[in-house]
Amino acid sequence: MQNYVKIVQEFVEEQRVGIACALVAGVGVLALQRWKAGGVCRSKACLNGKTVLITGANTGIGKETAVDIAKRGARVILACRDLDRAHAAAEDIRKRSGNNDVVVKKLELASLQSVRALAKDIHEHEDRLDILINNAGIMMCPKWKTEDGFEMQFGVNHLGHFLLTNLLLDKLKKSAPSRIVNVSSCAHEKGQIYFDDINLDKDYDPLKSYQQSKLANVLFSRELAARLKGTGVCVYSLHPGVVNTELGRYLFSTMALWKIILFKPLFLILKSPWQGAQTTIYCAVDEGLQNTTGLYYSDCAPKEEAPQAKSDSAARRLWDLSASMVEMA
Repeated sequence: MQNYVKIVQEFVEEQRVGIACALVAGVGVLALQRWKAGGVCRSKACLNGKTVLITGANTGIGKETAVDIAKRGARVILACRDLDRAHAAAEDIRKRSGNNDVVVKKLELASLQSVRALAKDIHEHEDRLDILINNAGIMMCPKWKTEDGFEMQFGVNHLGHFLLTNLLLDKLKKSAPSRIVNVSSCAHEKGQIYFDDINLDKDYDPLKSYQQSKLANVLFSRELAARLKGTGVCVYSLHPGVVNTELGRYLFSTMALWKIILFKPLFLILKSPWQGAQTTIYCAVDEGLQNTTGLYYSDCAPKEEAPQAKSDSAARRLWDLSASMVEMA
């Protein structure tokens, strides 16, 4: 035993610089992970008797949001494209939450016909809708078109949710006080709305398209909040953080191998889906936000939007353009 202790002491003495560096690096990584984790929703709000619809809730942030909402006693509607995965997710959510009132409904945001069908289903079969969480999205995909001929990222991330929200407004107003939560991204800070080339047919770039769609989320929330003033329906948009989910599936498909190798270690400091869901949950349930509307949040706190996201004229122009696009489809 004494020989063992002596060997350890000699090793530590010889390798003290390396050991110190390793300890500092380890502490640094832990500190960075804690910092990146962001805020946590502390609200204990109970949602018994409430109905919550979450788009894209079969995985990632949406699923973790659904688990939390279900634990609070709400009836949770998972509006998803892939019904097999959605039913599997619903079963897992029931087990984790202890709430059996978790149902699946079909929603393909790349099809406005599907959006209209879901809205019709909600109006016919649901007595109320207290919270609508527009969570689903697609990021940096190739130049694809929706069923209706719109650029995919703008069509799914903005137009589909724009139409769904407007079609459900009467149900939300009837259930007031109610909330609409739009999951955007800090990517909106570099975005602009290409009004003269909204589908980016002249110059498509996956990142530019994603940034435009996320800016559209914030501008939509701004105009929607203004139009709903006095109705008891509050609107929030948010950045969930940089989260390790399936959203980035197309990012690596177009990236060089050396870049993939370089970026892989960064996944160690990304938020988990549970951490990424916290701001969404906060906006959906926190009692302190009941009389607040139209703001943008990150890490469970208000955050200032980019200057281009504060333009009332751009928000109104985007609304009018979006309305004409979904009307023609």
